[in-house]
Amino acid sequence: MDLLSRLKIDTELAERLLTDFVRVEITRVGVSRAVVGLSGGIDSALVATLATKALGAENVLAVLMPYRASNPSSRADAEEMVEQLGIQSKLIEITPIVEPYLSAHVDGDEKRRGNIMARARMIILYDQSSAFGGLVVGTSNKTETLLGYTTQFGDNAAALQPIGDLYKTQVWQLAEAVGVPPHIVDKAPSADLWSGQTDEGELGFTYAMADQILYLLVDERRTPPDVVALGFDERVVREIEKRVRQNHFKRVIPPVAKLSARTIGADFLYPRDWGV
Repeated sequence: MDLLSRLKIDTELAERLLTDFVRVEITRVGVSRAVVGLSGGIDSALVATLATKALGAENVLAVLMPYRASNPSSRADAEEMVEQLGIQSKLIEITPIVEPYLSAHVDGDEKRRGNIMARARMIILYDQSSAFGGLVVGTSNKTETLLGYTTQFGDNAAALQPIGDLYKTQVWQLAEAVGVPPHIVDKAPSADLWSGQTDEGELGFTYAMADQILYLLVDERRTPPDVVALGFDERVVREIEKRVRQNHFKRVIPPVAKLSARTIGADFLYPRDWGV
């Protein structure tokens, strides 16, 4: 069963809504600037483009944070986006920041190494946001967030997430529509954490497959047996459902034990939490 047609979006409407979202969410807290970690991949390229449209090039700072094993083409693509958008940028190598800890405490566990790099990058982004006077704008999409394919307090940390309700296949659509260069749109998605790493290779299924299954499980609230009955591989459906369930903790604020009448995150809320 091919559901990709249902995942097609009105890119003009999406661009307008997301640009307004960035502008409103940033300015309503009293600032007018944004900081984006620009990796050279499609997600950060799209977010940087939306932030630039929302706030103006002079109000967006792109931070490039390569590691010694990062693919040089990733940096080149990030620099191309900086030039295309006309935004400010900083290049901050994370190798001297993470290497002493990795050498002393981490063996060949690629997952641990990747998490450390992701969290080091977020330390840098938040420090740069303080210096620049802006908010950190996240680059996580809906597919990654649902699957838990993010690092808690790493790449999923941000003040706002403009593309968090776009599946990866929808990110491709919108990125192409807003003018992200074709070679960035078309290249294999990768967190660029080690040589040869790709998202789909690590996940064990394609984003196109994941998006169709997630759409059925999440948007249409189908059960896993229902999805399998539609012709999808049972192993993949069960794996995706398990990932969504087990990684829910990454999508919510840390739970607070309730002892009083008004508890943070439960019933102590400001009007702005309802969008006022």
